[in-house]
Amino acid sequence: MSFFAPPTRVETAAWTRLPDEFRKLVPSAWANWNRGGHPVDSFLEGPCFDEDGNLLVTDIPFGRIFRISPQGEWELVVQYDGWPNGLKRAPEGHYVITDYRHGLLQLDADTGSITPLLESARSEGFKGVNDLTFGSDGSIFFTDQGQTGLHDPTGRVYRLRPDGRLDTLIDTIPSPNGIVVAPDLSYVLVAVTRANQVWRLPLHKDGSVTKAGIFAHLHGGVSGPDGMALDEQGRLYVAHAGFGTVWRLSARAEPELRIASAAGWNTTNLALKDGEAFITESETGTILRVTLP
Repeated sequence: MSFFAPPTRVETAAWTRLPDEFRKLVPSAWANWNRGGHPVDSFLEGPCFDEDGNLLVTDIPFGRIFRISPQGEWELVVQYDGWPNGLKRAPEGHYVITDYRHGLLQLDADTGSITPLLESARSEGFKGVNDLTFGSDGSIFFTDQGQTGLHDPTGRVYRLRPDGRLDTLIDTIPSPNGIVVAPDLSYVLVAVTRANQVWRLPLHKDGSVTKAGIFAHLHGGVSGPDGMALDEQGRLYVAHAGFGTVWRLSARAEPELRIASAAGWNTTNLALKDGEAFITESETGTILRVTLP
């Protein structure tokens, strides 16, 4: 980002944190491969809002979905045998989870019922799905990251159409993570964590992608871009894991804001609502909140 003027720095506040009653510092198979083997008491991700203004988040290593009231009070919606990461509310009112172990799952948040939606791609298992977004036509765009990276650039981005057809948009990405899609379905933006980039995938009417390119370069560090969000002006918010920052980029990828964490360095994802951003800081199990300029 040295080609531009320093972006304006905006400070967040710690809004609420996972209550101690839900914390258990124990080893887990997920932490063995994703947190260097260190025990964790939680790892929050996937923030999204319901129609009543509650914030739902996932807890990957312990298979939990939480609901947080507008007053910051936590409620366990469901706990199951999985590793939920991304979470989005469908137009029909249910939720779709990208689960590292089980593929796409469907959640009824009222009952806590979880059912399979897409467990494999053409009878082959996924590497480990990560995040998702809904297109304006009802399609689900999702990333399949697994343990890919610069050593293994075989991560994939899929599009599951409302009629059940599954398109592979690209299968050569080193660690595809967060994903957003243009309102007119003209392009997809993908956070490429290990390359510290955001890629732009132009979408054609036949479902194909050509001329995939780099939308933005971020700097190095222990991780890279993670969850993302688009606002109504087409500006992109990128949670930079390992750096304690959410970047706001213009529609032309110019850095406008540096939204700084008030708790910890692992800013993994965010949700936008009424001019505010709610950010998961996964290392400390904290939800950060900031009013956006």
